[in-house]
Amino acid sequence: MASVNKVIIVGNLGRDPEIRYMPSGDAIANIAVATSYKSKDKNTGEQKELTEWHRISFFGRLAEIVGQYLKKGSSVYVEGRLQTRKYTDKDGVEKYATDIIAENMQMLGGRQGMGGDSGMDDGGGYENSAPSRPQPQQQRQAPPAPAARPQPKPAPNFSDMDDDIPF
Repeated sequence: MASVNKVIIVGNLGRDPEIRYMPSGDAIANIAVATSYKSKDKNTGEQKELTEWHRISFFGRLAEIVGQYLKKGSSVYVEGRLQTRKYTDKDGVEKYATDIIAENMQMLGGRQGMGGDSGMDDGGGYENSAPSRPQPQQQRQAPPAPAARPQPKPAPNFSDMDDDIPF
């Protein structure tokens, strides 16, 4: 039987990313993303907004991009998978934590704080360069051949322009 472990989160960072480096030099970034939804209280009929917090981990080049461009309050779209880990707290009690391991990230909203043209014309989307599982090949269809190319228009002659510009 086939199974799917895929998560899509769209939300806002609750704090600046935490960046660490492994001994090999590879980057690891951790963020906390808030998502919210509205719910109606069954007893009072009152609308309530409920917030969930999600821990998301990024590795490699994707972690470096997160550390460079994301900050508290940034809107982000993340695709990844769930991973549960077991740890022992300071009192010796075994606990479990479920995190999202990011495989793909898209920055949403404006480009505040990036200054000018960042040279990214792809809308801010990023993927891990080495996916953890093989990706199926997508077949691309060749674009249809153009029927006839229109002739380019001649460049405007600036000597013919009117000098009565109002400013």
